[in-house]
Amino acid sequence: MINNKVLGIILGGGQGSRLYPLTKDRSKPAVPIAGKYRLVDIPISNCINSDIKRMYVLTQFNSASLNKHITNTYHFSFFSSAFVDVLAAEQTIQSDKWFQGTADAVRQSMHHFLQNDFEYALILSGDQLYQMDFNDMIQKHEDSGAEISIATYPVTAKDATSFGILKTNDDNIITSFIEKPAAELLPNWTSDVGEEMKAQGRDYLASMGIYIFNRDLLKKLMDNPDTNDFGKEIIPQAIENHKTLSFQYEGYWEDIGNIDSFFEANIGLTDDIPSFDLYSAKGIYTRARILPTSKISGTILDKTVIGDGCLINAEKIERSVIGIRSRIGKNSLISNTYMMGNDFYETLEQVEENNIEIMMGIGDRCYIHNCIIDKNCRIGDDVRINGGPHIKDIETDTYMVKEGIVVIKKEATIAKGTIIG
Repeated sequence: MINNKVLGIILGGGQGSRLYPLTKDRSKPAVPIAGKYRLVDIPISNCINSDIKRMYVLTQFNSASLNKHITNTYHFSFFSSAFVDVLAAEQTIQSDKWFQGTADAVRQSMHHFLQNDFEYALILSGDQLYQMDFNDMIQKHEDSGAEISIATYPVTAKDATSFGILKTNDDNIITSFIEKPAAELLPNWTSDVGEEMKAQGRDYLASMGIYIFNRDLLKKLMDNPDTNDFGKEIIPQAIENHKTLSFQYEGYWEDIGNIDSFFEANIGLTDDIPSFDLYSAKGIYTRARILPTSKISGTILDKTVIGDGCLINAEKIERSVIGIRSRIGKNSLISNTYMMGNDFYETLEQVEENNIEIMMGIGDRCYIHNCIIDKNCRIGDDVRINGGPHIKDIETDTYMVKEGIVVIKKEATIAKGTIIG
């Protein structure tokens, strides 16, 4: 049954510069994750699993691939009110500017939202990895009589300076809020958290960027054109005059804000018991592709996740995620690598006709370690890529090194015998 009280609003983020070069040609929510999904599939799936099936995704940078993915993926019954629509920044009589922040994105899109009948707006980020039943949060929001609810997550002192930190009273009502506090201010911002969180040194309640607003209040708050951001302006100002509830979440949650966190989140899926569980009863939804099973010949696999339609002849693959339609040649060694895969197959006839020297995928006798390989890349025979802290940050036409992680750019060709690291 569709939860008709709630309208989902997913914020696609800005330019996504911290995830560059993965965001060079696509918006942040469209970045491929886990070998077969897109980042946007996470909040959409959480909504669907919570019976929230009316959603808008707000974006303004490189939205073409995101639009295509959502159009090809989320189809509901013709007789249903369910939908997932992309709203790109647009010029209107009221505004001729691009989104100036999270709140401004919602403000500029309000005329679309208000065409729907809803009591609560559920505002989500498009670049987080987690699984949450939003009905628990909605129920507590209703029971408490709150006007705003904020999902919160216990973090350490090291991480607290990167988030909005808050304090609550005994009824979980937020009494104070500070955005990205300086380290010297933190001793005054500790909170009561669960015993498991306390044992991990997670003594600070951080905003997860997941909000519930009552419809009338959101409409009222959006009337002020001087407030552009929820974390910096809307929330700190609102808690003084509007009852704001903290909904504490202690499951797995990762903010995919940079290359390092993106890489670790993907490689973490290869653990025996991964923190992010793709194999639960309520899974993650994505585009249904008609692909053959993967064919693996003579390869030792250890802690490896492999998508559909792959052709693998490698010697060994360990602690790696191999995306759909990937091809890996003979005697190649792959470790600590996320290979996103390919958008299409390349036939032998096409290779011969177009005189293609290096086919899509990884060639023979390659060594690939600590690497992200974006879509449709061509890596020739005898290539050695050895990522790690010994490599300095650098960018070339075909790859980029960030914090020791080598990122091969989308559709790049790495010549035979190339050595990186």
